[in-house]
Amino acid sequence: MQELEVPRLTMPLASGGLADSVFVTAAHSPDRVQFSLPGPGREWRPITAGRFADEVLAVARGLLAHGVEFGDPVAVMSRTRYGWTLAAYALWAVGAVVVPVYPTSSTEQVRHILQETGAIGCFVENENHAMTVAAAHGPHSPLTRLWQLDRGCIDTLMADGADVDDALVHARRAAVLPEHTALICYTSGTTGRPKGCVLTHANMAAECDTLAAGWGSLLSAPGEDPSLVAFLPLAHCYGLVVVISSVREGVNVAFQPDPSPQVLLPTLAAFRPTFLYAVPYIFERLFRSARLQARQSGHAALFERAVRVAVRYAEAEQRRAAGQGFGPGPRLRLRHALYDRLVYAKVRAVLGGRVRNAVSGGSPLSRELGLFLAGCGITVYDGYGLTETAAAVTAQPVGAVRHGTVGRPLPGNAVRIAPDGEILVRGDVVFAGYHNDPVSTEEALRDGWFSTGDLGHLDPDGYLVITGRKKDIIITSGGKSISPLMLEEELRAHPLISGCLVVGDNRPYVAALITLDQEAVASWLALKGRTPEEPAVLVTDEQLLGHVRRAISRANTRVSRAESIRAFRVLTGDFTADESLLTPSLKVRRSAAMERYAREIDELYRTARRPLSS
Repeated sequence: MQELEVPRLTMPLASGGLADSVFVTAAHSPDRVQFSLPGPGREWRPITAGRFADEVLAVARGLLAHGVEFGDPVAVMSRTRYGWTLAAYALWAVGAVVVPVYPTSSTEQVRHILQETGAIGCFVENENHAMTVAAAHGPHSPLTRLWQLDRGCIDTLMADGADVDDALVHARRAAVLPEHTALICYTSGTTGRPKGCVLTHANMAAECDTLAAGWGSLLSAPGEDPSLVAFLPLAHCYGLVVVISSVREGVNVAFQPDPSPQVLLPTLAAFRPTFLYAVPYIFERLFRSARLQARQSGHAALFERAVRVAVRYAEAEQRRAAGQGFGPGPRLRLRHALYDRLVYAKVRAVLGGRVRNAVSGGSPLSRELGLFLAGCGITVYDGYGLTETAAAVTAQPVGAVRHGTVGRPLPGNAVRIAPDGEILVRGDVVFAGYHNDPVSTEEALRDGWFSTGDLGHLDPDGYLVITGRKKDIIITSGGKSISPLMLEEELRAHPLISGCLVVGDNRPYVAALITLDQEAVASWLALKGRTPEEPAVLVTDEQLLGHVRRAISRANTRVSRAESIRAFRVLTGDFTADESLLTPSLKVRRSAAMERYAREIDELYRTARRPLSS
């Protein structure tokens, strides 16, 4: 059994709750820019710490006027925006509990959350969300208040609370204790029905304050005011930590409710943040975009050489940091400097030009992509965590990044590897349990250790390597146990492939469903002098299928023959969140995808005449 514990960097929250930091910052730095909202043209309208505290107080007074009591659960269903943040802090200021709801949730999902938590009210962003909540509202529901952000509910609450004494809000805030519930945050449900994780003010403060103490120096270069763009869903614990930690540390936050690359990348270029929190999908899209632009400008070969040099350069730097080498040699340094002017600077410019460090979470970042970005001058600190651990429970140490791992335990936490390979964690960030679910809580929390359901191992220096998820393990009809993670990551790295789902439970061999990157395919067709074709035609195109076969053959070299992909099918569409096939962190929901494509999987095994060789 492997185990590693890292001592605390900061002391646990001794008193109060999350809303206190708003008023503390306003008292000593009222003019500090806390948020930036889009203004006319390309301007950004600043919200200072003093103004934010005034608005939190005004909305909190309105909540008291509307009868919100201490400990009341209140749902928030909206995309990532300032109003979400303002509502959450006002709720915490009066001692209420925030229940985040994904804005893409179905009526049944919303009904489950509202019924299970007993939410007495709900903030929604727009009319569609309001209709979803109304449809989910049962005859005996305690929900009696609905506030709609795009209909001016913030101004209404401020007006309705005008006669409420500020002292009443501060009295409620003073009654909040660290062990009180701040959030009932629902898991993304990759392997089953989402469960409500009870996260305390102490859990969230421990996460944010530890990251600030150990990694705060990465947020900006000396002399720069730290800033970032918040675009991750605030219904996801990772997205919430980004905003809460920024408020606690006075980081300037701009909001982008649309995380799609075609909208997000221009926002990053315009706002020019000093730091980036993202999920692997965003970094993958950044790489694909750079590669596509190089191909379209006739510089594909140059770009691929630059990629190889960046990876070699970063590998040499990583070995030096680990005390295993002298770093890049003179010739490699010269080539790296050349490609920095020709390629790497353009990659950095896509993010605004000021980002030198970033965090990736939600799922492991591929080693090769991490090395490439590091070679471009953007060090990505990959981490690992779950909703049950208030986001990250491990992270790459500053100055000692080891690509291909998710770092070491955060200070104040411990990681243990069980005999079956399951990752167990313990520490300040581990949640209090599942809401109204003592059976699941007892199964997950034993002797202070949380069973993550993920599989991995600690390397000799205590870095955690994720190898899969217990519930994702495929057991073929021959009894072979297979983790699909490595194969799926390897195939997603191919420029023409956007997604992959490896299957094979109770089947004679492993197979895969493949989705195509439509932009990359369009560029490929143009380079071939061919006109665009419909997806139904493309998935049978022999030239294109040849590229997919070769990608699978390369991926198969990473595993044994019994684990290798022996048949595949290219789908006409992509895995999308609209069909609930992706989590908010853009991981494939395996059970949902397998149900959606059950017919295609059956046909794949029935019609596969000659499996691929390994």
